[in-house]
Amino acid sequence: MPRDLPIGNGSLLVTFDAQYCLRDLYFPNVGHENNTLGHPCRVGVWVDGSFRWLHDREGWERSLQYEPDTLVTDVTMEHREIGLALHFQDVVHPALPVLVRAVQVTNCQAREREVRLFFCHDLYIAERADGDTAYYEPVNDVLIHYKGPRYFLVNGRNPEGQGIFEYATGIKACFGCEGTWRDAEDGQLGGNAIAQGSVDSVISLRHMVPALGRVQFYYWLTAARDFFEVKELNRTVLDKGPATVIQETREHWRKWVAGVQLDDCGLTKPLQDLCRRSLLIIRTQVDNGGAILAANDSDSSEFNRDTYSYMWPRDGALVASALDRTGFYDLTGKFFHFCASLMPKPSYYPEGYLLHKYNPDGSLGSSWHPWVRNSRPTLPIQEDGTALVLWALWQHYLGNHDRELVSQLYPRMIKPAAQFMLLYRDLPTGLPLESYDLWEERYGILTFTAAAVCAALDACANFAELMADKDLKEQCRAAHQSMKTGLLLHLYRPDLGRFARMLTLRANQDGYDVDATIDSSLYALFALGVFPADQVEVSNTMRAIEQRLWVRTTVGGLARYENDYYRHVSEDFHNVAGNPWFICTLWLAQWYVAIAKTPQDLARPREILQWVAAHALPSGVLAEQLDPYSGAPRMVAPLTWSQATYVDVVLTYQSKYRELIPAQEAPVGGDATPAPKTLRRMAIKRA
Repeated sequence: MPRDLPIGNGSLLVTFDAQYCLRDLYFPNVGHENNTLGHPCRVGVWVDGSFRWLHDREGWERSLQYEPDTLVTDVTMEHREIGLALHFQDVVHPALPVLVRAVQVTNCQAREREVRLFFCHDLYIAERADGDTAYYEPVNDVLIHYKGPRYFLVNGRNPEGQGIFEYATGIKACFGCEGTWRDAEDGQLGGNAIAQGSVDSVISLRHMVPALGRVQFYYWLTAARDFFEVKELNRTVLDKGPATVIQETREHWRKWVAGVQLDDCGLTKPLQDLCRRSLLIIRTQVDNGGAILAANDSDSSEFNRDTYSYMWPRDGALVASALDRTGFYDLTGKFFHFCASLMPKPSYYPEGYLLHKYNPDGSLGSSWHPWVRNSRPTLPIQEDGTALVLWALWQHYLGNHDRELVSQLYPRMIKPAAQFMLLYRDLPTGLPLESYDLWEERYGILTFTAAAVCAALDACANFAELMADKDLKEQCRAAHQSMKTGLLLHLYRPDLGRFARMLTLRANQDGYDVDATIDSSLYALFALGVFPADQVEVSNTMRAIEQRLWVRTTVGGLARYENDYYRHVSEDFHNVAGNPWFICTLWLAQWYVAIAKTPQDLARPREILQWVAAHALPSGVLAEQLDPYSGAPRMVAPLTWSQATYVDVVLTYQSKYRELIPAQEAPVGGDATPAPKTLRRMAIKRA
């Protein structure tokens, strides 16, 4: 199930699903630890002796969105049968590990009624069910869950400032006990003051709501490493007032995104709004330590018992590039330092590469790439991951000219990685040695990988020149040119008039087999600056991609490659080559922007951006892929890579529009507001 509403601050991340149920509670890092393991933390309401859970599929009319240009949710729910309407605003404070939820309750009946709200906490602290404690602490009138160096405190207030009305703690998921949340369904809580082991808890708030009137409740959760910290955070919320915490959060994020100045450029306001929304969603997926997480949707663990809560160097580099284009240099600088810290020391293998994926604390993530192939030790890498980080770092430098960052990273990451890429080459072809593809499915000499390494070698030559390292500069320049030549000689297929996906070294090592599959990732040939977008070999390849991979249903969109079986829902591979992916569809738009020569040429990429917006969730969240028949999200949502690719294409479109149309002319297909000539960078410090 998608996560329609993520909110966070880089250390505390909270997500809500499509039924508006709190499902994920990550602390102290984004992506780790998930202190709910995806189990629902329910909210219920009792009125007139009748109880309803807010996540019930029947009876509720829901709207799950955000306030404009903020990370403050704007959720409305109405239940006509019980005569109540609820309006929620949820925030995670930008600087404090605090979740605050404001609940405005409207009585839709012409008589005064008592309303009780119930907040349940199904925690798996440190991602384990055992050894937790939940207890009511009477001196401060709060309820606390803890295990080891993890404390979570919950509290609330009714309109008159009264706190917790009733509470209960108990056992869950063992001895036949479903959980203490069941205790709420009669509108009363038993008052059990402590439980240990596999536990959950519930608190309630109550107040009389006037006839046709409304009242405001507040609930909050604080997270810390010990009792005194979590108690102090509770005191901070009380002293500031929960309404002030919400307002501070609102103002912070509006200022944070305000400097991303988007002009009309033929793009409607909803398309511009989605760009800013994407940036805010991306920020929720970035850990303060520098890791850019792929996705934090715990439902993905249903597939192979693992999640997307990892930092893939590939995803992270492409996301960082999009963030840099909007001026978030402080944020991406941490990412590059994080990547440098992951470089392994020399061992059996040389230094200078990044492995498959990493946890946000820098430890190695899970992997399915073996360290042995054909009974021989094999480095299990996606070389494109290492290469893209170097390419993105050069784009970062071009944007802010941070020579100090380059000086720090040159001996730790840039030079070792350059030397590795020079060494890790197939000399007969000039191409990189075999590694895993960007889709993490096949092993060979990939066009995408070769393009990424080619771009990275060019970047490393530039860095070497900057650092007066003449020998490395010349080696990288020569290898860069050799790899471009190798791409044309060995991966371009004149008989097909386009590039192939990959080469595979034959078992007897007497040559290569060609995999000519049409793959959307071939867009890298122009997007990473290896060849011009309008070079005939590239143009033929991109047109073949669009013709073969566009999904021929009412949903549309572009599949990853021919006959893509990953999470597929159709065997009709002629019409549905695979599920449509947002990133792949946007790569096509990126090419159309790159080859545009007139304003009219921007019509097709504008259509694709509109397609993306039409298939986003109402909150602006973009999934990884879509069902090709229903358009429903498939797999994780949000996928950070999807949100970042949308931002990147919007900015590319805007730049090309300015190039083609003088500022004084009216936009094509948009409002008649003149377009500013430059993208205004943020004046405030980026968080």
